[in-house]
Amino acid sequence: MEATVAERGQITLPKAVRDALGLTKGTLLKVELEGGRIILRKNVDDAISRARGRFRLPEGVSTDDVMRELRGRAPGDPVDP
Repeated sequence: MEATVAERGQITLPKAVRDALGLTKGTLLKVELEGGRIILRKNVDDAISRARGRFRLPEGVSTDDVMRELRGRAPGDPVDP
């Protein structure tokens, strides 16, 4: 695939690339130079990505345990619809 650099340095990514990566108008891309190459990476710096790995559960505590506590339920309590 090829893309041509326009007068103001803009390029149009091929539709197949945009579709494969879910790129839409306004999608933020990181631009890196590496060994004479231009690398474009989809920026995944969102709240979930930033929070990933920051919160650790104590040993022996499961996500289900935390969710039950947050919801105020004990194991086996019926779930409200």
